[in-house]
Amino acid sequence: MNERLKALADAGVSIWLDDLSRERIESGNLAELVADKGVVGVTTNPSIFASALAKGEKYEPQVKELKAAGADVDHTVFELTTTDVQNGCDILAPVFEATGGVDGRVSIEVDPGKARDTEGTIELAHRLWERVSRPNLLIKIPATLEGLPAITAVIAEGISVNVTLIFSLERYRGVMDAYIEGLEQAAAAGRDLSEIHSVASFFVSRVDTEVDKRLGDDHPLRGTAALANARLAYEAYEEVFGSDRFKALEAKGANAQRPLWASTGVKDPALPDTLYVTELVAPNTVNTMPEKTLEAVADHGDILGDRVSNTYEESRDAIAALEREGISYDEVVKQLEDEGLEKFDASWTELLATVSAELDKA
Repeated sequence: MNERLKALADAGVSIWLDDLSRERIESGNLAELVADKGVVGVTTNPSIFASALAKGEKYEPQVKELKAAGADVDHTVFELTTTDVQNGCDILAPVFEATGGVDGRVSIEVDPGKARDTEGTIELAHRLWERVSRPNLLIKIPATLEGLPAITAVIAEGISVNVTLIFSLERYRGVMDAYIEGLEQAAAAGRDLSEIHSVASFFVSRVDTEVDKRLGDDHPLRGTAALANARLAYEAYEEVFGSDRFKALEAKGANAQRPLWASTGVKDPALPDTLYVTELVAPNTVNTMPEKTLEAVADHGDILGDRVSNTYEESRDAIAALEREGISYDEVVKQLEDEGLEKFDASWTELLATVSAELDKA
């Protein structure tokens, strides 16, 4: 295994790949990344599937088969995406077994059109869980206000969850509370808590993209917001999962909901391309990265151990400095959540259009 990636894993960071396609599965590339690059999980989203299907000839046979069976566009998308995730889960099954269910996970997201629909999210989470039918699946549920009770309900039923699109510290605390409430309900129902896992996907790079746009070129605070935000999220994680409330559940076998650093590809060429990996090293975290970022870390990432613990006052100072520049933290994170949902909606629409075109050709 690459020594830089090994150092990252040894520091307590699970390396997940933020990409999945049938080409990557069938070519053996995903298995190679697991074997050689220490990849121990995979995340997907509507944008990733839209891209994969738009340029993926590997999907044509299944599209033809589904068309012959009379499948409509929605059912075809459901079958194509769940097939990929199911196969991804099978490739990662040995990692799942070796880590006692902590890693070896593949995530699939509910239709983003359900993000403001609690009952619709719960229903679709059940369908995805039953269709993929793999214990190492994670259902991705957006961290909208409507998503929080859905997270509780799904966790209570023993379904493992990846909570996505978290930007604000306040919402993150709501996510952790929803998870713990779900565990409490699961415990009351007599479920085995040790089998329930969750990660909370805290988005990183988009915070800097928005804040730095407001700061303007050459401002000394550029590139400071995202790391400060994520580090304060880790402080909240330590507080919540060190609480007496969680310890009571932990005594019954419960797992802490790990922070997952998402959107870790650096978008500003003026910043180091490994910034959101090397500077967010902390125990019991996940970093899901595009392959380009993974390769950059393997090539020149400087892993210096824990870069998060004991940075909290400095991080609070960084957020306060931005406020003094007239940049409202609350306004930024609200805008990013709204834009994140819009982007996923647009990708889902693109995905439906792509599959519709493929069905017409089949």
